[in-house]
Amino acid sequence: MFKLFRKDPLKKLKRQYQKMMEEARDIQRSGDLKLYARKIADAEEIARQIASFRNR
Repeated sequence: MFKLFRKDPLKKLKRQYQKMMEEARDIQRSGDLKLYARKIADAEEIARQIASFRNR
């Protein structure tokens, strides 16, 4: 019964990934490619976490 009220960690990671990718897109459009590369690297780390979570 208490499992009903737990938040899904996979859903949270997906939201973080989506937000990170949107921020990266906006940064790329502004022309700061170094910051864009860092954001993409952070987003890829979240993507790895999502993949490892799914493989459990």
